[in-house]
Amino acid sequence: MFVHTSIRTSNIEKSIDFYTRLLGLKVLSRKKIKATNAEIVFLQDEEKKGCTLELTYYMNQTKFAQPEYEERLFDHLGFEVADINETLAAMRKENVTVTDEPFKFSPTTIIAFIEDPDGTLIELIERK
Repeated sequence: MFVHTSIRTSNIEKSIDFYTRLLGLKVLSRKKIKATNAEIVFLQDEEKKGCTLELTYYMNQTKFAQPEYEERLFDHLGFEVADINETLAAMRKENVTVTDEPFKFSPTTIIAFIEDPDGTLIELIERK
């Protein structure tokens, strides 16, 4: 069974704020790991239906760079939203980078792409 995915963050508080306030996730747990000098935070949707997201902050990491799109190994996270235009409007007010405007993916699905504070690509999905 697929349990979670982890992404690194350069600022754990900023990332928690982004994923909780703008994407509706809730913090499940938070832990410091002395062996790796890291802090991890697990988040999930309120209904606990979706996958768990782990935010990982390595305290000794000094370089945080997202490669250009064509050079990335990790592609994106996906979040289902009720109203893609309403979600994007709220995100624009927060100066979130919108990389791809909404477009019809299928007869019943509209998608768009944004970036989190560290440049991780996020797909927003509206199903009708």
